[in-house]
Amino acid sequence: MNLDSVISVLDMLGIAVFAVSGALVAARKEMDIVGFMLIGTVTGIGGGTLRDLLLGATPVFWVKQPAYVLITIGASALTYFFARFVASRMRWLTWADAVGLSVFCIIGAEAARAVTDNAVIIVVMAMLTATFGGILRDILCGEFPLLLKPEIYATAALVGAAAYLGLLGLDVGRDAAAIGGICLAFAVRGAAIAFNLKLPTYGPRPPT
Repeated sequence: MNLDSVISVLDMLGIAVFAVSGALVAARKEMDIVGFMLIGTVTGIGGGTLRDLLLGATPVFWVKQPAYVLITIGASALTYFFARFVASRMRWLTWADAVGLSVFCIIGAEAARAVTDNAVIIVVMAMLTATFGGILRDILCGEFPLLLKPEIYATAALVGAAAYLGLLGLDVGRDAAAIGGICLAFAVRGAAIAFNLKLPTYGPRPPT
């Protein structure tokens, strides 16, 4: 199995995990099964949808490949029936989410590279691909967005995408660059999970 096939499989699994994370928020909000599927689907495909729209890559990816929508709907519906079981394994889900984040940032970077060679745009699109679905989930469910918390999440996607571009600049080859970017993004996110690392926040300042 080549790298493209591995990334494609991880992409599908990542979208399913993101959909489950969205459905678990729907469970906390005591939504019905339609609400589960809506929030789960928005979480799973929201980032890639925004990326494609901003890059002018229409129709967006899930319109070309409806299997993505079926995966999010299926994962969300299953979560409706097994939410307690899934919620009891949140630690596992958090690590699976880290894998999805790492893969999505590279998929987003590659999609952007097909349109532009501007490094800033590529890195931003990578970050949006990996995180915007979660932002939409939190907004729709009335939650404070994870991206605005000191959690090391979007930072991991930015680091992974930057590493991917840096390795491409060193001519190591596309496959090696993709693997390096995924591994570094996962390492950063994994360290944050394992050691509860957070970015420093702006604290109160004494009056002047």
